[in-house]
Amino acid sequence: MVVLRDLFFVDISIDLGTANTLVYMKDRGIMLNEPSVVAIQKVRNTNKVLAVGNEAKKMLGRTAGNITAIRPLKDGVIADFEVAEEMIKYFVKKILPQTIVKRSMVLVCVPSGSTPVERRAIQDSVYNAGANQVYLVEEPIAAAIGANLPVMDPVGSMVVDIGGGTTEVAVMSLGGIVYSRSAKVAGDKLDDSIIQFVKKQHNMLIGENTAQKIKEKIGKAVIVNPNPNDSLLVKGLDIASGLPKEIMVTEAQVQEAIHPCVKEILEICKDSLEHTPPELVSDIIEKGLVLAGGGSLLKNLDVFISKATGVPVIIAPDALECVARGTGKMIENFNQFKGLFTRY
Repeated sequence: MVVLRDLFFVDISIDLGTANTLVYMKDRGIMLNEPSVVAIQKVRNTNKVLAVGNEAKKMLGRTAGNITAIRPLKDGVIADFEVAEEMIKYFVKKILPQTIVKRSMVLVCVPSGSTPVERRAIQDSVYNAGANQVYLVEEPIAAAIGANLPVMDPVGSMVVDIGGGTTEVAVMSLGGIVYSRSAKVAGDKLDDSIIQFVKKQHNMLIGENTAQKIKEKIGKAVIVNPNPNDSLLVKGLDIASGLPKEIMVTEAQVQEAIHPCVKEILEICKDSLEHTPPELVSDIIEKGLVLAGGGSLLKNLDVFISKATGVPVIIAPDALECVARGTGKMIENFNQFKGLFTRY
């Protein structure tokens, strides 16, 4: 049974990510977690949504000529307005009847570096999907709340949210962001680095799903205990012959491929610490810097950042769902956090 806030509204929050979209419902928890992918079929010069989410992701790189599997969000913001709108409609209607969607209050996460135009586009998409009220909140704030950091207290908290399209770094105190940085280097760029490395070094083409599998299986920000046997058999297409090909990829090769991206994430963390007031830096050193988002699960990333900055690094519990759980806490305690919401 759906619990209504005041017998008129149902409260839900959306972590609208480049890689995955999560939907949280008040008093019910996370109701949906699916890839932000839409499969479009072209029929007589018109586009028809064929599949969304998990089913659409299976089609990435495997579609016929008249079918395209696309990601409507890029670098944390909407790249294709119409397709994003259809995706949001599908996800919301999947957990709520249409009659209740029209009586819903929706809280949506946005990158801290997004422009007012980009934020309005996200807000309008959710309104067009049927919501009654739409509020926005910056991702680092939601991630910090999801990681149980005391963002409303007069102490410094630092979170690094590494998603699919962007890395969001923010230092917070007293319910506000003291300093933040947003950069377009995250999970997708790590995958692309692996694709380009395999292409250059092995003259072989691989797809996004294969690159992601390599990253998850043997990807490491830094190799602490080298293991020559830590390798993975990878299948792809030989560029020269156009025929199938198999190669062995080692952890050292993957670490070399992703190092520029990992170093860029580190530089963002350093820059944020340099722009943080001394008293807040003292708090961060005492409590630690918190990593959130799917990218934070890259092996040894916490070790790499901690060694380079001298600050303890902690990976948030449920890092993949940290932002969604943070927005969930915000709608569960609407009056406490409403000062952090914005509208355009």
